[in-house]
Amino acid sequence: MSTQTVFRWTSRGSYDGLQVFQEPIPRAGDHEVLVKVRGVSLNYRDVAIANLSYPLPVKEDVVPCSDAAGEVVQVGGRVEGFSVGDAVLLPASVAALYGPIKDGLHTLGGPIDGTLREYMCVPAYLPIKLPKSSHSFVQWASLVGTGSTVWNSFYGYGSLKPGQTVLLQGTGGVSLTALVFAKAAGATTIITSSSDEKLEYVKAQFGVDHTINYKTHPDWAAEVQRITDGQGVDHVIDNGGAGTIEQSIASVAYGGIIYAIGFLANVAQDKMPDVTMAVISKGCIVRGLLAGSKQQLEEAVNFVGSRGLVIPVDKTFGFARDEVVAALKYLESGKHIGKVGINVA
Repeated sequence: MSTQTVFRWTSRGSYDGLQVFQEPIPRAGDHEVLVKVRGVSLNYRDVAIANLSYPLPVKEDVVPCSDAAGEVVQVGGRVEGFSVGDAVLLPASVAALYGPIKDGLHTLGGPIDGTLREYMCVPAYLPIKLPKSSHSFVQWASLVGTGSTVWNSFYGYGSLKPGQTVLLQGTGGVSLTALVFAKAAGATTIITSSSDEKLEYVKAQFGVDHTINYKTHPDWAAEVQRITDGQGVDHVIDNGGAGTIEQSIASVAYGGIIYAIGFLANVAQDKMPDVTMAVISKGCIVRGLLAGSKQQLEEAVNFVGSRGLVIPVDKTFGFARDEVVAALKYLESGKHIGKVGINVA
C-alpha cells in the first residue's frame, strides 16, 4: 500500500512534539475527492496550538495547519464537477459553508486533523476550484485564512465603500491581505508597525497611504486622528485583542466598525479598559470573527483572480521536519511581512 508523509503533534508545549509519520494514502469515497496537497500556509493559531495558548479544543495527535491548496488526483464515483488535475483550495472549516460561523469545532488543524500532509480526502462539496492565474499553490493557500477573514470583515456585515478609511495593525498576513483588498476597493489605508523598515517596505511594495510606528507614537490612536483630521477611520482590523482594543476604539470614527480577529497583545487585568462605555461613546460596532465561510472565501478567490491581486507571502519553507519547525519559529518571531508558507510538492 502506498504511503504518505504526515505531521502530527504527539505532544504540545514545545516544537519537540511535532513528529513525522508514514501513513496510508486514503482513497476517495463515492462522494469525495482525493487532493494532493501542494502548498500549506501557517497561521499564528498554529504557534498558539504548539505552545498551549490556543483557547479552543485541540484533538490528540492532531495533524497541524488549516490552510492548503493542491490538485485533485482522484474523484469519487458519484462526484460531479471535478476532474483529475483540477487546482483547488480547501476552506479551513468543513462545516462553515455559508452564513455565520456557528462554532470552532469543525476547523482543520485543531479539533480535526489538518493539512500538513501530502494527501487529503475531503467531501466533494468542500474544495473551491481555482481560476487560471500566475499564483503559486503556496500563495493560494495563504488566502484561506486571510482572504475569508478579510472578506467577512469588509463584506460580511455592511460593506467597505470607496473613499472610506481602513486601519490595519501590523504587517502579518491578515493585515496585508486587508491592505490589498482595501486598496483595490478604493479605500484609504493606514498601517501600524514597530519597525520603520517594515513600514517602508509595505509602502513601497503595497502602496499603503499612511504608516505609523507605534513605538515612535505609543498613542497611535492620536496619530490616526491627526491623519484623518479628527474623523477617525471607518474600519479597524484589530488583531491585538485586549492590548489594542482601547486604542482601536479611540481610532474608529463615530459609527465605525472594529473587527476583532486576534489576540496577539495582552494587558494586565487591572488595566483593561471599560470597553462597554468606550463603544457606547463612539456608537461603534465591535465584531468578533472566526475567519469566514466557504462562500466568502470563494468570493475572495474570484476577486483576487479577476483583478490579478497580489497574495502577500513573505517566505516559503520546505516539507521536512526541520523546515516546518523553522517556519513556525520564524512566524513566532514576528519578523515576517505577510504569510509564511510550506511548499509540499
